[in-house]
Amino acid sequence: MQDCLRYLQTNSHGNSCHLIMPQEQYAHRSAMQSSEGPQVYKVGIYGWRKRCLYFFVLLLMILILVNLAMTIWILKVMNFTIDGMGNLRITEEGLKLEGDSEFLKPLYAKEIRSRPGNPLYFQSARNVTVNILNEKTKVLTRLVTGPQAVEAHSQKFEVKSLSGKLLFSADDNEVVVGAERLRVLGAEGTVFPKSIETPSVRADPFKELRLESPTRSLVMEAPKGIEINAEAGNMEATCRTELRLESKDGAITLNSANIKLPGLPLASHSSTGSRQKIYELCVCSNGRLFLSQAGASSTCQINTSICS
Repeated sequence: MQDCLRYLQTNSHGNSCHLIMPQEQYAHRSAMQSSEGPQVYKVGIYGWRKRCLYFFVLLLMILILVNLAMTIWILKVMNFTIDGMGNLRITEEGLKLEGDSEFLKPLYAKEIRSRPGNPLYFQSARNVTVNILNEKTKVLTRLVTGPQAVEAHSQKFEVKSLSGKLLFSADDNEVVVGAERLRVLGAEGTVFPKSIETPSVRADPFKELRLESPTRSLVMEAPKGIEINAEAGNMEATCRTELRLESKDGAITLNSANIKLPGLPLASHSSTGSRQKIYELCVCSNGRLFLSQAGASSTCQINTSICS
């Protein structure tokens, strides 16, 4: 401390102290600074920090290039174009799908149609349901196509031809068949648990028409008459117990060149003359018919054992 002298000087108020450097020491430092020249301070990153920064910049560039390549590949695979993506095309009329399409959530569209000349398919692993809703989102009509059956829920079901003619109609009150001919192809025919009303019942050409009631009676009624006509064949009426032809106000007419009753019993005749081939049809009081050999007068009263 011999080379440096410090003087402590106090101001007039005694509030602060100043360290006064000797004049020789100040002059010596000034001379040293002037001899060394201006000092330069370097600004930047050097060493391992600089190498790490270059490494991260290079890695970022590689990731950008990989991301760009993946984006271009996805665009190429998904067939992204200006008009749409993949099988989906955006046209002036709406969306156009080419090929099979799968919708995982509900599809809302005003109209769904296929290309001209191609069919439209709806395929599902379970059911395909079409609902018609009103303004209050209440189901008015429902069509369900499932693996077991096709169900239609509506107030009325109609089938019409291209010309607008009603072919089939069904509601709670009645079922209407508007076709000119109702054809039943089942082997067992048609079963009607109740009555049926129709102006004509006929079979196909060269086919037999059979009206049969296996366990109940068969009744045919008409206010103006019933006509049974077989133009090119035979007509048979078979029953187990009784066959009754009854007319309340008129007559029963059998109009034919030959009327044969082969199962009628024959009455014996006591005459010793030659046996004739002409018979007389007799009726008992109980309605039973029998044949008796014709004579000069009626022979029905000769033998009454058949009527007993």
